[in-house]
Formats: sequence, C-alpha cells, structure tokens
Amino acid sequence: MGSRALPEMAAKWQKTMSWQPDAGHLLEFQSLYEQILAGNQQLNLTRIVEPKEFWEKHLWDSLRGIAPALLSDLLPKELETVEIIDIGTGAGFPGLPVAIARPDWQITLLDASGKKIDFLKSLIDNLGFENVTAITARAEEIGQQPQYRSRYDLALARAVAPASVCAEYALPLLKVGGLAVLYRGHWSDEETESLSRTAKKLGGLIDFVERFTTPLTRSLRHSLYLRKIAPTPEKFPRPVGVPGRKPL
Repeated sequence: MGSRALPEMAAKWQKTMSWQPDAGHLLEFQSLYEQILAGNQQLNLTRIVEPKEFWEKHLWDSLRGIAPALLSDLLPKELETVEIIDIGTGAGFPGLPVAIARPDWQITLLDASGKKIDFLKSLIDNLGFENVTAITARAEEIGQQPQYRSRYDLALARAVAPASVCAEYALPLLKVGGLAVLYRGHWSDEETESLSRTAKKLGGLIDFVERFTTPLTRSLRHSLYLRKIAPTPEKFPRPVGVPGRKPL
C-alpha cells in the first residue's frame, strides 16, 4: 500500500473526540479508502484522494459530527437500535465511517444518483457491512412515504444543500425526539436565527451549534444539531425541487 496507507492519527482522534479507532476500525477505514479509490476510476466520487486529506475531510469530518462523547447525551438511553439516515450520501459520507465506528447502529444511505447507490451497494457487499442499506430516492419523496416518515433517530446531512433545505429534508424523516445533524463550514448567528424559524415550522428547534477546527488544516467547521420536538406538518417536505427553489 505504501503511500496509500491511511494515517492512524490515534492521538488526534483521542484529543478531538475522546475516542479512537481500534485495529478493526483502522482495517475497515483502509478497506473503505481503497474501495473509494477504485470506484473513483469509473465514477466521479470524490476529489479527495490523498491519504491525509481523505483521513481529515472524509473520515474525521464524518465522525466529528456524531462524536460519541457528544451523542451519548443526545440520544435516548433506552433505544435498542439506533436508526440513522444519511441524506445525499454521495460516495457514502458521513454514513459509512459512522457505520464502521458504530456497527450496532443501522444506517440507511440515501442518494438521488442511481449510479452512486449501485456503487455503494457493491461496496457494502464487498466490505461485508451488515448494518448498512442504500436506497435511490429523493428526500422529498421518502419524507412523504409511511415506511420512512418519522422512522429515524438520527438524520445526517453533509454538503447537500443550504441548511434550511436540509432541515426540510431531515425533520420529516425523524421520530419525535430524534436529532438532525447538519455539517457546515462557516456559520453565523444570523444564520442560526433564520434556521431556528425554519425548524419551528417543521416541528423542530436548534438544540445547539458547535464550532470547531479540523485537526490538520485548521479549517473552521460547525455542526448544527436540530431536535424534533413535535410531528412535522403533513405538507412538509414539499414536492421534489421545491425546498431548493423556495427555502422556508
């Protein structure tokens, strides 16, 4: 593997998340990396291919949003199984690193691109993931389907759309009490106020916003945590394309 081996970064994991991967996690991260590099030759999955950059921008960033130290207090203790949906998963981020870190959680990868979902299904088979499924659909569609609406404990949205649009995608899919995690770069107090108004229309509120920097490039990041406190009105999500064209 030579230079294509991912760095372990045990000290950085521990310092930034109070968690670090064990030997099994590291093997799975490496296998995931190799599968993504192979898939990249047929599909435009990611421009991030160098080992350190992949570690920071795909693995670390994916898990920082759900850092176990944070979520131990954010999800109900009595949950027997935690169901998660990764909205607009693309090449499988953040969902696949989360599935590796938490094999006891059930992860659904959602994307509108059939080619990407076909790739992810083969990757899931190749790596033997038993806690991951992948579906081709739009969030606006499944948010109105009884088998998906109000089903999930946790919804993740990373680099998908503006925050208000992500909220309209995510909150209908959550159980009351569930949590949406929106991954953002720069973020302002004005944006928090605007998102708070949007969340309220959808049966949610902003639990908190966390600001941090990435461990290698010191880039500014924010994780937004939206709690669903009441059922989402039936009219949301609106039809395909409308949330993006007319954000709440």
